Amino acid sequence: MTFPDITADLKSRMPELRGRLTPNASLADITWFRVGGPAQVLFSPADEADLAYALACMPAVLPVIVIGLGSNLLVRDGGVPGVVIRLGRGFGEVKALPGDRLAAGSVVPDVKVARAAADAGIAGLEFYRGIPGSIGGALRMNAGAHGRETKDVLVSARAVDRRGTIHVLSLADMGFTYRHCGVPGDWIFTEAIYQGTPGRSADILKAMDEVAQYREKNQPIKERTGGSTFKNPPGHSAWKLIDEAGCRGLRIGGAKVSEMHCNFLINDQGATGEDVERLGETVRARVRAKSGITLQWEIIRLGLPRDGHPTGEALAI
Repeated sequence: MTFPDITADLKSRMPELRGRLTPNASLADITWFRVGGPAQVLFSPADEADLAYALACMPAVLPVIVIGLGSNLLVRDGGVPGVVIRLGRGFGEVKALPGDRLAAGSVVPDVKVARAAADAGIAGLEFYRGIPGSIGGALRMNAGAHGRETKDVLVSARAVDRRGTIHVLSLADMGFTYRHCGVPGDWIFTEAIYQGTPGRSADILKAMDEVAQYREKNQPIKERTGGSTFKNPPGHSAWKLIDEAGCRGLRIGGAKVSEMHCNFLINDQGATGEDVERLGETVRARVRAKSGITLQWEIIRLGLPRDGHPTGEALAI
């Protein structure tokens, strides 16, 4: 599927743009599931100022969505209309600050933040070693692992709203809850500042190694997957509910439930986006039938289905 090319119109509205606009860009190539249709326009801004300028110039009715490293993302087969923003190297700086603080651009991988903190002797960010994705996604999802969450270490964040206004947000402004933040969904995070504590680099690296070993032993990190698929319901573990519903190893088309960790869906046989979403909805239906609990997606699903194909719970079989 392809969309009408609107890049010429966008360029005419933004004569001072420094970033790159690409029509009908493949998103399967840049997401971890390796599925889904194209972005109508993929926009890579040069830096925060370029992003703010572009957002201020784009028509208010034009859909705009931001993606990070593509780790926690499922793109549907019909593609994503409007503009998909993918931040690049202009948002990739990470540096230590006085007072055991660390600043990181929103495209910096979580693991790189953990390593930079270790190099600087800043403890408290080791848990980021176990989270696939980037800082922008960690802010949006209040990402966490091994008993800690983003809210436990964040000082402040920068974001650009849909009108191109730049905001500096305190921890309280973020409105963090479990795997959620209260910042409007169309605001785009550009930077975060974290607070750690003094630590010895050797001790921090040892703790990071333990996190890495746990992931390698318990999660299918070498597969085409989007990470944890469903949020843990209060008082329950999603993987246990999925296992109890008989879904371990369940397959639909080219997608299956991981046998190593059944809160992970895997594209192991050339799956489509519909295969992955249908599998997820079937798991939700079986868990609901077995336990009465409705699992909520943690993975973000974007875009349109193929013409004539359903989405959401209608996919369950």
